[in-house]
Amino acid sequence: MRRDAVRNRRKLLDAVGEALRTEPGAMTMGAVAERADLSLATAYRYFPSVEELLKAYLLGVIVQLRNYSHDCPKTGPALFEDVVREWARLVRSYGPAMVQIRSRTGFLTRLRGNDEVITPVRDAWERPIRSVMRHLDVPDEHFDHALFLYNAMFDPREILDLISTGLPEEEAISRLTTAYYGALQGWAGA
Repeated sequence: MRRDAVRNRRKLLDAVGEALRTEPGAMTMGAVAERADLSLATAYRYFPSVEELLKAYLLGVIVQLRNYSHDCPKTGPALFEDVVREWARLVRSYGPAMVQIRSRTGFLTRLRGNDEVITPVRDAWERPIRSVMRHLDVPDEHFDHALFLYNAMFDPREILDLISTGLPEEEAISRLTTAYYGALQGWAGA
């Protein structure tokens, strides 16, 4: 991709993130293009719709997490906890925008349908979650539900909510992680 194309695409993604944080109700391609200081035609050249732009924004965050997860040398619960801390860092940076673009379709339906956003989520979390499952003796057959539990418990809205109520971030993450381990064991034992 040409340098100007990379720059324009990045400007649009940055602008949509800013718009989601400050004016989520006014989300139009024109507003994003103006915020990015690009023409509407240029914006449409890179993204055929606002939905595609939002999807690209979310995928960018997920790819960052996936890369971190794949590069992390840890194993077992230490791997899971390290990736959770990175997720919390990403939520702090991007969460206010990400909460605006949640899907209305259930997680398991999207997972089984190979949704283009959920597939990289699975890729980012598969190694850490399977590592915890082995540590807790949770059978591999429960992986999809373990991923489902992760999605429910570590939703950016909930992480930001816990922190905004005064719970220090490390404590919020620690409590969510402990609860997640208990939920995994409870799910497998039910």
